[in-house]
Amino acid sequence: MHPAPSVIIFTTLSGLGFGLLFFLGLGLPDVSGWVAFVFFAIAYALAVGGLMASTFHLGHPERAWKAFTQWKTSWLSREGWCAVLALIVMGLYGLGVIFLGQRWGLLGWLGSLFSLATVFTTSMIYTQLKTIPRWNMKLTPAMFLSFSLAGGALLAGQSAVALPLLLVAALVQILYWRQGDRAFGASGTDLGTATGLGQRGAVRAFEPPHTGTNYLLREFVHVVGRKHAEKLRVIAFGLAFVLPLVLLVLPFNHVFALLAVLSHLAGVATSRWLFFAQAEHVVGLYYGKR
Repeated sequence: MHPAPSVIIFTTLSGLGFGLLFFLGLGLPDVSGWVAFVFFAIAYALAVGGLMASTFHLGHPERAWKAFTQWKTSWLSREGWCAVLALIVMGLYGLGVIFLGQRWGLLGWLGSLFSLATVFTTSMIYTQLKTIPRWNMKLTPAMFLSFSLAGGALLAGQSAVALPLLLVAALVQILYWRQGDRAFGASGTDLGTATGLGQRGAVRAFEPPHTGTNYLLREFVHVVGRKHAEKLRVIAFGLAFVLPLVLLVLPFNHVFALLAVLSHLAGVATSRWLFFAQAEHVVGLYYGKR
């Protein structure tokens, strides 16, 4: 798939933002007043900024509101509803914490639930696509959720929670890459099944469908060299998990904490780029890209 900057920014920032909102809804960190305002401002900037970035990938962003009408069948629509509910509920909860010194527990728990549900519905937009075997597996929502929780814990300054969550996210990432590399072959899809001619024998393309590029090639076919992918995986894993873990086990320092957050953010963004760039759509079979 074409790794569009808008969807990379969206999935990276919104996951971290809603992850932080999840912990804020649970009362972590235990802050109030202007300190709480800063935490909520960061969470909303990431969550809303990510959601706004996603609209730049739409052909007609002005029609985005119509997605809300398809909640019965569309994960995109469910994501929109969950995001709006999470932001509204957490906004009300935040007003109490910041200006009234009150923690309305029920609102906080509901806001945390909707925040986590938003991340899950985002992941299901990709998981449901059977035409992209690398996404169509249970580890996809597990990766989105583990990344969001680990990043949220880092941003919330919850080192004791962030350590195990980072380890879990790192394990999920390894398993996702390992299973994802075998997903296309395990799906049983090839040129024979794609054309319906497989029962007649081995099928191969005589020549490309056409000599020029088209929308399908631009959006659904993106070839990443194996060596480059391996290097990027090492960079993503090191920045997202290894370096933050090392910084967290050192004596607490605000500079180290900030570096851990920035490193994790860069690592997740790199991982997201690979998430899209390495996703092979079955339409690539027609163009000899498999």
